Amino acid sequence: MIIPEAIEKVKHIIGEIIEELRGGVKRRIVAGIANEYGKGGQTFVSEAFKMSRDTIRKGQQELKTGEIIEDAYSERGRKSTMEKQPQLEGEIREILDCQSQSDPKFQTNRLYTNLTVREVREQLKKQYGYADGELPTNRTLNTIVNKMGYTVKTVQKTKPIKKIPETDMIFYNLERIHEKAEEDDAIIRLSIDTKDKVKVGKFSRGGESRVEVEAYDHDFGDKYAVPFGIRNVKEKTTEISISESKITADFIVDRIEEYWVANDYGNSGKTLLLNSDNGPENNSHRTQFIKRMIEFSAKNNTEVILAYYPPYHSKYNPIERVWGTLEQHWNGSLLDSTDAVVKYAESMIYDKKHPEVKLIDKMYQTGVKVSKKLMKIYEKALDRIAGLEKWFIRISPQIAKNVIYHFN
Repeated sequence: MIIPEAIEKVKHIIGEIIEELRGGVKRRIVAGIANEYGKGGQTFVSEAFKMSRDTIRKGQQELKTGEIIEDAYSERGRKSTMEKQPQLEGEIREILDCQSQSDPKFQTNRLYTNLTVREVREQLKKQYGYADGELPTNRTLNTIVNKMGYTVKTVQKTKPIKKIPETDMIFYNLERIHEKAEEDDAIIRLSIDTKDKVKVGKFSRGGESRVEVEAYDHDFGDKYAVPFGIRNVKEKTTEISISESKITADFIVDRIEEYWVANDYGNSGKTLLLNSDNGPENNSHRTQFIKRMIEFSAKNNTEVILAYYPPYHSKYNPIERVWGTLEQHWNGSLLDSTDAVVKYAESMIYDKKHPEVKLIDKMYQTGVKVSKKLMKIYEKALDRIAGLEKWFIRISPQIAKNVIYHFN
């Protein structure tokens, strides 16, 4: 039997040892001390080592029977509302989803009220017969609704997406072509686009700045800079050309050819996959653009695939995302000179990289067209996909050479 006076002297040491133990081992140790103590052992151990008497009794039962009692930790503590009332999530979702429906014929259960958490609570009582005490508090209900994804959001204005009959088929073909390009190192995928022209001067662009910026109180001015971009989708690099001239078909092809030659793709056997929208200067029926691309194919011995995005869907063109970043980058600054436009474009970071930016000072003639007679000859170099003739064109360099040779 343990002498109480002796254990009093060393109980702090025993307490430190017991504190290091966990679960069943700890339980059986203190139960053994209580048993050795004799009468009043449970009280002594409980007070000396800050243990629950239930824990001590449980340990004594284990020592007596030799059977270990499994700890059911998962069953301890309070259950969450969703564990106690699993049907509640579905009922809340039903109420909230009905509110998001739009039916001018009033054939849904849409609630024409602002659905606050308080209103959700009222609808649960009204639609599903809950008593007030059967539902969680508004604070708990708010947590449940947020976890379900129905957080408070700003109502955004949206524009209806227009589609032409060929839209789905165009995207289907684009997906196939892009997958092939991703797998084939011989295909160079470039995305091109012309950004909206930028007014040059001390004009406000509606952005924010950490330093004080004073802009004119009017937007009069006739000087503009126009960015044109080439995005190498696979290499994740961007080149931006800034021009004070209008971006014409000749401007676009000149930039493509400069890029192709500068990267040693000419006569390399590489294929150019060119993504763009059907803009006025580079669409598939813009005679000067098509003529120049045929000449580009022949001169550089390069197969060209023109793959256009459908109308109203140009936002899927990769270069468009660069323009969004650029607009955010410089909209709090004064683009008071063409040089400022170039410098701000250079300092932008997109996809962890700065773009390569250059100023093009050459002025391009607008309105250049190819005669119908000549275009009829050049058209023989084009392989247009049946049914999608406007959006997918393949130019073979050998055929392009033959067409140009016979014309000359």
